[in-house]
Order: sequence, then C-alpha cells, then structure tokens
Amino acid sequence: MAPPGLIHSSLGHSETGESPQHLGSGDIMSGEESASPSAIQISRIMRPDDANIAGNVHGGTILKMIEEAGAIISTRHCNSQKGEACVAALARVERTDFLSPMCIGEVAHVSAEITYTSKHSVEVQVTVMSENILTGARRVTNKAALWYVPLSLKNVDKVLEVPPLAYIRKEQEEEGRKRYEAQKLERMETKWKNGDVMQPSINPEPYTVSYSQSTLIHLVGPSDCTLHGFVHGGVTMKLMDEVAGIVAARHCKTNIVTASVDAINFHDKIRKGCVITISGRMTFTSNKSMEIEVLVDADPVALHSQERYRAASAFVTYVSLSKEGKTLPVPQLLVETEEEKKRFEEGKGRYLQMKAKRQAQIEATP
Repeated sequence: MAPPGLIHSSLGHSETGESPQHLGSGDIMSGEESASPSAIQISRIMRPDDANIAGNVHGGTILKMIEEAGAIISTRHCNSQKGEACVAALARVERTDFLSPMCIGEVAHVSAEITYTSKHSVEVQVTVMSENILTGARRVTNKAALWYVPLSLKNVDKVLEVPPLAYIRKEQEEEGRKRYEAQKLERMETKWKNGDVMQPSINPEPYTVSYSQSTLIHLVGPSDCTLHGFVHGGVTMKLMDEVAGIVAARHCKTNIVTASVDAINFHDKIRKGCVITISGRMTFTSNKSMEIEVLVDADPVALHSQERYRAASAFVTYVSLSKEGKTLPVPQLLVETEEEKKRFEEGKGRYLQMKAKRQAQIEATP
C-alpha cells in the first residue's frame, strides 16, 4: 500500500492546519468545502509543466490530484473520533476513465466524498471538473473511486478500525458493501501475477512488444514521501502513467493521451531510500486504443535483509490524437511469443467487456 501524506503544499494545507498564506500565483483555493465532513473540493490551475508538448495535461497529474483529495478526506475521517492517531494509506484505485483531455490554463476542480466505510477501509468517490476561466465553461473530465486503510502513526504496519459512516439511506450501505466485496475479490485475483518480470530484448522489430517496452528507475527521496517516510500513492501513479505514456508514444510516434486506468492495486508500501523500477509493456491494441501493463517493483537497497518486491500494478489505456485532437488509428501490435499472445487475448477480453458495459450504459440512459 502507498501511504499518502497529511500535508500537500500544492493544495495550500499547512502542517498545523492553518489557512493557506503562502500560495504561489498559479495556485487557487476554491474555498468550496461541503458542510459535510465527508466531502471536500480542491482546485488548481494547470501549468505548462503539468502537460505534454501538445498542451494536454498528463493523466498522472490528474491522478496525483485525485489521490491528494482522497488522502485528505479519508485521513480526516479516520481521525474524527478519539483514539490512536493514524494516516490513511491508499490501497486501491478502481477503473478511472478520462472523459475529456484537460489543457494548460484550465482549472481542475477535484471533489471528493466518502461513500462507504468497512471495519478497516474507506471508499472515496472523486469527480474532476475542468473550468475555462476565460469563458466559465465547465465539463466533467474524470470520475474515480479509491480505497484507503488507516495506519497507526506509531506503527505503520498496524491497521486501525475506521469510524462508521452515517448513511442517509440504508441502500447506500448495501451498495457500498457490494463494491467493497467486489474490489476485495479482484485484489486477491491479481496477486498471482506478482512474480512477472519484464525482460529487455536486443534489436526488436517495430510494433512488437519489445520495441516499445520501457523502464523508468527512480530513487525515492524525501520529496516523494509522507512525513513518515513512505511514498505518496499519487507519486507512484504519476510515475506509472509516465512510463505507460512512453510505451504508447514509442508505439504510435504521435501525440497520445490517457483514456483510462484500470484498477491500480498497491500491494505493499514503498519506503524512502528504495530504488523503484516502473516497467511498462504493450499488451493489446484495438483500432484506436492501446492497453499497457505497468508493474512497479521496489528494491530496498539500504535494507539488506529485505528482497525486491512488487509494490503496485495496473493496466493503462491510451489513444492516439491528431494535431486537431481527433483520434487516429493505432498501429497493430505484433505478438511473437506464446506469452505475448496470451496477454493479447486477455487484453482483448478486457476491451470487449468494457465496450459491452459502455453500450449497456448508453442503452439504459433514457
């Protein structure tokens, strides 16, 4: 799991909880916090360093903001009753669709609300809206669901109990319990893949898996971590999106944007001083989309007693865009080995399943 921080300076929150007094000229505090302690909204203007060369904001930038909002609200809730102080740790992010690209100069409004609590976990639903501050036009760009667990400040390996949530309707609790059981089952099903390792290839042919496969190696420093020495979940997600973007760009050689992120599972915490290896490879291509598998491995080089371990994993979908922002056909992936063929068919299954789900939602809409 990836513990988030209590403090996020980009959001204008100080360590003491005082009102922000040292925001940069590009930071905007919305001041729109719900009267309910289980809901908040944060806002920030998108700068050039948040975007790619075409001006589209990186999916990882949005994911990081989503996690920051979830971290604040879930940590607040978990400390709302008397007891042992704790910090909320990100355990899982459900599938997140990027409904519309965000651009430099637009303001991202991130609204987060706690929708379910179990004995040891918190579900946070997040909606991201983009605002053109010149025209006032707004549109929804993202929706996401995140799961957090409370870890003791005295012992971060100790999971504490979550204060119960007061539901307006009994159905809300029942629906939340179903989502909780579903994500719990999916987390268990992903663990068997944790031993998978991506091997480099010499002189690969274009459009093969090996040709676009990419790896980023990062030494975890203090700026990546919470006050307790563990990597922010949002930092990990941003690096994962960056590697997936490199894979997609190598394959297409065009402008690419994040279309969706399948569930991200955080299998274990990453400590300060670890060397993390983020690896990405193409698993499937449709006519206009690419699925990339991303694996995060942590090597605690300073702790000789602990071996390298799988910290997180996810599938990210990208699309290729023209200069006018229209989707372009994607070069088809050339699979060579039996393992690559197997992963391609699995990716195709996920693609068709999601396509059928979207169609069912369209047909159900009055």
